[in-house]
Amino acid sequence: MNPAITDAMTTVLDSLAADGDVRAVVLTGAGEVFCAGMDLKAAAAGKAHGSSHPEHGFGSLTTRDFRKPMVAAVNGAALAGGFELVLACDLCVASSAARFGIPEVRRGLMAVAGGLIRLPRRIPRAVALELAMTGDAIDAERARELGLVNRVVDAGSVVDEALRLAERIAENAPLAVRTSRRIIRESADLDESAAWDLQAELAREVFTHDDAREGPRAFAEKRPPRWTSS
Repeated sequence: MNPAITDAMTTVLDSLAADGDVRAVVLTGAGEVFCAGMDLKAAAAGKAHGSSHPEHGFGSLTTRDFRKPMVAAVNGAALAGGFELVLACDLCVASSAARFGIPEVRRGLMAVAGGLIRLPRRIPRAVALELAMTGDAIDAERARELGLVNRVVDAGSVVDEALRLAERIAENAPLAVRTSRRIIRESADLDESAAWDLQAELAREVFTHDDAREGPRAFAEKRPPRWTSS
């Protein structure tokens, strides 16, 4: 990842966020690698942080408030910032050859694009500490065992499987999906009482929307629903 790619990601993600017809997004890498992190040559030349939108984080994603479901299609190594991009996504489909890790300490750096914050919230703390302090990587099956990966498939099927998963999400009512996603993400750090309050506040819009009537009506009439939310 370098400034040019980051700026290109900014343009694409801004466009996807604004497009009402886009209900889910798949993020993948080119070639045999998902993302190996920061361009260390650019970093050595002092160019690693040249993005025009640093507020969005690494790859214009890791600290962005992107409100549409995103599936990572990990076609190869996802290391350092690449793994942090995966952690910023909602779901993950991985190639059986994929590897995940935050090896920054091996270069005198730290995984500050979300790895040190999100990883211990997703997996046991002792495992997160081991990955952060050794810089070692784990394979796709171990990542699935830890709950970081939803599905592991053959390398040639990663994008197709991720698209199928995204399409399943896109079949559902956009407002209900978006709100369900938000409640799960935002309630993780709340106590149960506060989480119930958050759900009550956000669910009100869902249950008063036309989609909440269209869904049962379509079921009764045995036809696909016609959602009006975006």
